[in-house]
Amino acid sequence: MKIGIVGTGMVGATAAYALVMRGIGSEIVLIDKNGDRSRAEAADILHAVPFAHPIRVQAGQYADLVGSRVVIIAAGVAQKPGETRLQLLERNAAIFRSIVPDILHYAPEAVLVVATNPVDIMTHLTARYAAAYQVPAERVIGSGTMLDTARFRSLLGNQLHVDSAHIHGYVIGEHGDSEVLVWSLVTVGVIPLADFCHDQQIHLDETIRAEIDHNVRRAAYQIIEGKGATYYGVGGALARIVDAILNDQRAILTVCAPMPEVAGIKDVTVAMPHMVGGRGNMGTLALPLSMTEETALQGSARVVKEAIDAIA
Repeated sequence: MKIGIVGTGMVGATAAYALVMRGIGSEIVLIDKNGDRSRAEAADILHAVPFAHPIRVQAGQYADLVGSRVVIIAAGVAQKPGETRLQLLERNAAIFRSIVPDILHYAPEAVLVVATNPVDIMTHLTARYAAAYQVPAERVIGSGTMLDTARFRSLLGNQLHVDSAHIHGYVIGEHGDSEVLVWSLVTVGVIPLADFCHDQQIHLDETIRAEIDHNVRRAAYQIIEGKGATYYGVGGALARIVDAILNDQRAILTVCAPMPEVAGIKDVTVAMPHMVGGRGNMGTLALPLSMTEETALQGSARVVKEAIDAIA
């Protein structure tokens, strides 16, 4: 099962490494406008194969995407000093306007997984460009709040002294400052959070919740301040998404996908719990949110919608 990765900066390369370490797929093709970079990353990752799983890793061109089941799009430009968010969006939109047709020319049946930030908007644009090639919207998804959800679960797991794999909770909405932590639906195993804390005599007051919220919402800023970029977490998230697609797992993941309406905001792309399988987005879970959470989700969706409309 072939996987293409377009854009071999830190996110794209780390996603490839995570795929190899987990043994996902049988072949990975790395593509970048800087051929030296893609060839170097492919060689470096290939040298890790003997310590992991037998996966073929190579650099290539768009023509080498033929037969790809999934293509990760991690290409894009960084924000320049003094550049506005809208200007950055316009430059990345121009790049995607060129990339998406090139991908679909050679891999018309692939599921497109978008990693480039701002991921909600770039995923929406990717679906728009792909629609011109008769690609249904469900075959375009973005990494959304996969990483934010993982941060939420890991921080809460640390606080409760429980393996984070057994913490079930979601972060939804924009992958950004307006994202929504859905506290009302958190469970530990199958036990509601409040009941678990009562039974275990754990004190989880509003101050602790606010600290967790802050650390989830501001994690990227803290990491970027310390080392310049985030890539391990999102690389792992991308590998998880690809695994769900290739194996038709129908996993519930907080990816972002184009939706006709979210909390009253029409034609927008934000993260919600979606069922991810062989065809991409195979359905959305309707969450019974609290009134406060529903209002916050509406505000988050509006932030993304305004940005989409600004570059339409």
